[in-house]
Amino acid sequence: MTTPFGGPARTAPGLPNLPTPPTGWPVGSYATYAEAQRAVDHLADADFPVRDVTIVGVDLMLVERVIGRLTWGRVLVSGAASGAWFGLFVGLLLSLVSQGGNSFGPILLGLGFGVVFGLIFAAVTYGLSRGRRDFQSVSQLVAGRYDVLCQPRNAEKAREMLAKLAMSGGPA
Repeated sequence: MTTPFGGPARTAPGLPNLPTPPTGWPVGSYATYAEAQRAVDHLADADFPVRDVTIVGVDLMLVERVIGRLTWGRVLVSGAASGAWFGLFVGLLLSLVSQGGNSFGPILLGLGFGVVFGLIFAAVTYGLSRGRRDFQSVSQLVAGRYDVLCQPRNAEKAREMLAKLAMSGGPA
């Protein structure tokens, strides 16, 4: 099983490896993830068996926040910078295995080629888009609300603890 980012999934011992719907009874509902997290933290601080608790995001939305307009200048600077980093890495590797006395030569050569190839790659990619996406954005998955579920054996106790927390001015 892999994560959405391509890496191996990290599951706790005893948890299923396949995606499964959450189970349990609702013991709290919160407008933000931070509030749900604070509620579960409160349970954990009170030595509640938090292994029975699950935070579930409901009404999921993909939010794309536009952070700026793309211009040729920004594209080329970004391409040169990313190429420079890659070129620097390759140059450092080459300098480690080079037999010559000058270890800066491979580093500078890698840096130079990285900048050139980064510029070319960025220019070609941006040119082929023909202005269809002339902006930069950041995507984020958010929920309309966050429910805290608990296994039935401890749900009533969790509900009482979270109700006391809400009355004392903690997360609602």
